[in-house]
Amino acid sequence: MQAKEIKNGTIVEFEGAPVMIESIKVNSPSARGAATVYKFRARNIVTRQKVDISLKGTESLPDADFENRDVKLMYADATHLHFLDQGDFQQYSLLLEDVENERPFLTESLEGVQAMIYNGECVGIKIPNTIELQVTKCDPGVKGNSATSRTKPAVLETGLEVQVPEYLKEGERVKVDTRTGEYLSRA
Repeated sequence: MQAKEIKNGTIVEFEGAPVMIESIKVNSPSARGAATVYKFRARNIVTRQKVDISLKGTESLPDADFENRDVKLMYADATHLHFLDQGDFQQYSLLLEDVENERPFLTESLEGVQAMIYNGECVGIKIPNTIELQVTKCDPGVKGNSATSRTKPAVLETGLEVQVPEYLKEGERVKVDTRTGEYLSRA
C-alpha cells in the first residue's frame, strides 16, 4: 500500500510486525522536484510500542496478514480473559496485562467486540468507542442542586469509576467513552 493511500486506523506491516496507523503528517515540498514526505505515528499491535515511520509518497508498506473477528467475552480467570469467536466458535485467550486498557469496559453482554487476528493468532481486541454500563454505586444527589453542573463519582458495573452529573442515581444506565473513560450521557 502506497504511503499516500494509508489512512488512520489502517493496519500495515512494518519491520516484520503489524502496526496500526494512529496519526499522519504530510510535509509538502517547497522546492520543485522534491518529494512529499508522509510521517506516520503507529502502534505495534503485538508489543503496544509506538513507532514512527517516514515515507515518500511513492514508497509503500505491505498490508499485514490481519483480520478482525467478532467475539464475545466468555469468562475471566486469574490470568486470562477468554473470548468466543461468533463466526466459527473458536476460543481465544488473552493475558490480563495485554487487555488492561479495555478490561474496565468489558462485560459478557457487550456487543461489537472484535479480536485482532494476526497470522492466525489473537494479538488483541478492539472495543466500541462508546458503551453502556449500569451505575452500581453513587452518593445520592442533594435536592436543589440539579440546576448546577456539579459532578460526583460513580462506580459502574465493571468497577470503573467515572464522574457523573449529580442528579444520576444507582441503577441508571450511562454511556461512557472507551477512549477517554469519561461519562457521555444517560443511556
